Amino acid sequence: MQDILTLLSFGPEGWGDEIASGVLVTVSLALATLPFGLFFGFLLALAKQSREPSVRLAAEIYTTIFRGLPELLTLFLVYFGLQIGIRQLLTLLGFEAAFEINSFVAGMIALGAVFTAFSSEVFLSAFRAIPNGQYEGGNALGLGRAQTMWTIILPQLIRIALPGLGNLWMILLKETALVSVIGLPDILRQAGIAARVSKEAFVFFGVACLLFLALAILSSIVIGAIERRVERSEIRV
Repeated sequence: MQDILTLLSFGPEGWGDEIASGVLVTVSLALATLPFGLFFGFLLALAKQSREPSVRLAAEIYTTIFRGLPELLTLFLVYFGLQIGIRQLLTLLGFEAAFEINSFVAGMIALGAVFTAFSSEVFLSAFRAIPNGQYEGGNALGLGRAQTMWTIILPQLIRIALPGLGNLWMILLKETALVSVIGLPDILRQAGIAARVSKEAFVFFGVACLLFLALAILSSIVIGAIERRVERSEIRV
């Protein structure tokens, strides 16, 4: 037991510092990806309702691709494929400068692309749950399309979409473990390094398991609090 406590301690003899930095990387990656995925998912949902067929088709193609591809393959395409593509483009333009994508940025782009595709479906379902009379009521009040969206539709959209988006956040939190394969020192990679060096795989992967569960429980508490706050705001209105 003492040996395990020593391995998990902070300082030169333990791996506590490395595991803690892995937690910070995991949470930072998830938080950095979330607004990116929400914003573009919302825009994608709007595109799917566009009156222009080409815009709807492009949105559907995007969603089909990134919902169909495995997340790990998407990560490899961004981290390796995008680097190669940009280097070739620079070569064609006459530049010989080396180009490399940061693993954190690659993870954010790849996970954000997938999150965008799934969140767009959540937003689209929420849009369809709002009666057309809400839009007509905004027009009757003399509100423009943007004002109607901001003051009438968006508050209802958030309330309806929140449970689905909460589930997507939990999935995103788990999928951050994939970035360990491209060298980002997240929870799983740091636990893997500690396990190989110390020969205590059960201990460190068990710690990684507990950390992800702790993040999931904390996320559930926060999401539940947000849902209750939104419901209370709805009742007061």
